[in-house]
Amino acid sequence: MTGTALAVSLSPTHTFSKTPQPEIQLRAGLGVEGDGHAGLTVKHRSRVAQNPDQPNLRQVHLIHAELLDELRGQGFQVAPGDLGENVTTRGVDLLALPRGTRLHLGDAAVVEITGLRNPCAQIDAFQPGLLRAVLDHDEQGNPIRKAGIMGVVRVGGTVRPGDEIRVALPPEPHERLERV
Repeated sequence: MTGTALAVSLSPTHTFSKTPQPEIQLRAGLGVEGDGHAGLTVKHRSRVAQNPDQPNLRQVHLIHAELLDELRGQGFQVAPGDLGENVTTRGVDLLALPRGTRLHLGDAAVVEITGLRNPCAQIDAFQPGLLRAVLDHDEQGNPIRKAGIMGVVRVGGTVRPGDEIRVALPPEPHERLERV
């Protein structure tokens, strides 16, 4: 399974959206160089408040461009980086991948998937109604989180728009993604 990095983005501060870049540098064990969420320990504000020493399982945020297409079809104005992702992908069903999948981005970088992004109320501050659009429910009322996936950098490297993404599944049995 392969796809493409459509866009790459970062923000040095804890802003909701990230700014598209010509390239980003992934650093093993840390995340996106220069991004406010990079680091060995958790940087997400609510998780820092719970325990600032917990490992950072959210070093890299990836969203599939197909979600942005769906949202635009519903009347939302969204572009790569707007929802806070570092890598906007096309052609990979990110939400269907199991935990531990390794995404090979560009020539060298490897990101291991840790779980799903849990969209929060901040997304409605960006555009009213967006939370409902990215947080669906199945027939049993269980949440379906569509706002992308999170991962940690296992091998550093440069990632640019247009770079190929190669998917390497972990050994079975596969674990489904849960929120991190």
